[in-house]
Amino acid sequence: MNMIKKYKWVWIIGIILITAVLFGLNRAQNTNAADGTGSGETAVAFMGNLAESAAASGQVVAQREATLSLASSGVVDQLNVAVGDTVMVGDVLVQLETAVLQRAVLSAEADVAIAEANLANLLTGSSSAEVAAAEAAVFSAQTRLDALIAGPTAEEITASQASVNAAQANMWASSGKLQATYEVSDSDILSAQATLDAALEQQEAATNIWIFLADCEENGEGTHTCTGDDSDRMAAATQNVAAANAQVELAQARLAELSSPNSNSVAGSQASLGAAMAQYEAALARHEALLLPASDADIASAEADLANAQASLDKLLSGATATNITIFETRLAQAETGLQEAQKALADAQLLAPFAGVITAVFLSKGELASGQAIDIVDNSSLEVVLSVDEVDVGSVQVGQAAIVTMETWPDVEIESVVTAVAPSAVSNNSGIVSYDVHLSLQQDVLPILVGMTANADLITAKREDVLLVPNAVLTADRANDTYTVNLVRTGADGSETVTAVSVTIGLRDNQFTQITSGIVAGDELAIGELSAPVNDGGFGGGPPAPGQ
Repeated sequence: MNMIKKYKWVWIIGIILITAVLFGLNRAQNTNAADGTGSGETAVAFMGNLAESAAASGQVVAQREATLSLASSGVVDQLNVAVGDTVMVGDVLVQLETAVLQRAVLSAEADVAIAEANLANLLTGSSSAEVAAAEAAVFSAQTRLDALIAGPTAEEITASQASVNAAQANMWASSGKLQATYEVSDSDILSAQATLDAALEQQEAATNIWIFLADCEENGEGTHTCTGDDSDRMAAATQNVAAANAQVELAQARLAELSSPNSNSVAGSQASLGAAMAQYEAALARHEALLLPASDADIASAEADLANAQASLDKLLSGATATNITIFETRLAQAETGLQEAQKALADAQLLAPFAGVITAVFLSKGELASGQAIDIVDNSSLEVVLSVDEVDVGSVQVGQAAIVTMETWPDVEIESVVTAVAPSAVSNNSGIVSYDVHLSLQQDVLPILVGMTANADLITAKREDVLLVPNAVLTADRANDTYTVNLVRTGADGSETVTAVSVTIGLRDNQFTQITSGIVAGDELAIGELSAPVNDGGFGGGPPAPGQ
């Protein structure tokens, strides 16, 4: 912390006053001068310090202040600050609702886990179960294609026709049952018997085919000759036997029902007839489709299925390719990106303090749907003074120069400061005056200085230490020749005094003193005012030079 002090030249003035008393009070009033006689007032050249300054005014501003905005829109769940609150860096100022965002993060995490597992499975290779399933799919697709190309066998056609006949018989039986709900006659019973006989014959035929195919599965040890793969025929024969058995059971039930009449429901009989008719139509449609040759489209579809199944099997057997690894790695990278985006969206639901400071404005309230500008914050520990310095003076201002600052609120307190920056571009106002912003440090903890207060400053544009100084009043300026002289007082051996005009070279000056770089030495007594008679090397007059000359 820089010291706060009174910036006064009290000690310099004291030296001058003492010197004037010592050398002036004992001067003879009748001093005879070779060149002239002075007014009787004198001063002594002395060694001291001198500073030149430029005055300017400005305001206190914060080096760090910010308007904070929400990164996303949402409903304000928590508002943790109010105007005037002091916060630390990282404090949560505003919290939006996060239920939906948290679910999105969980979903994204699951996607990453799945992608990681898929890539790991690819890199570890296929299991025996996966290979077996792929081989079964190839076999099934090949069997279907072969069946389409070869067409149905005679046995398949026979079995299909038997299914149609059975379905037709069932339909007749259902029709008879419906008729029986109205009347039972001898002819009905005879018809039911005939239906049963036909069902028994169909049952026998289907059973014989099944036995034939069953013998084929004995690998040639039976009494029948077998050719090719009869597995599909055996399945159809088994189905036909079951259908024939069902028809026999229905015919037997019908015959028994007619032989022992009961009160059947007309609605139930009608439903049975409808179902039987549907079964017959379905069986007939299947039979007709079986008799039709395979279309080119069906064969092409079967070939495509076989090719896909074979490709899947080859893929499992060949292991992970570079292309597949790249694809799965890309999917994992996409899932990880989705997780990062979801996590960022969740983080954006919080507004944090970027630095320690004081809240100066709040633009939202709890429960409202908010977006954009939310909080204003100022760092009061980074206060500085920004001066508006005229272009005439800014050329002598440099970073690092000392300055003395006073506040309008406390005008009697002087604060030491330093120039920290000079704006590279000018600021023009409506009056046409050109000025530059000059920044001064303001590091102190004594005064409760606030942002926006008015400050005045003296900028120390030049400084000299331990140099020869004289009061401005002893100098006489020759403005035409840009020269300066002083009236040097000499005391003779007899005690008489003479005053002689001596040319001097000046340096830095302020409104009280001037630096002398040549012409006189410290301790020389100098007369103040004009001489009573002209000197040999020129006249005097004009009094002390005006400040700044």
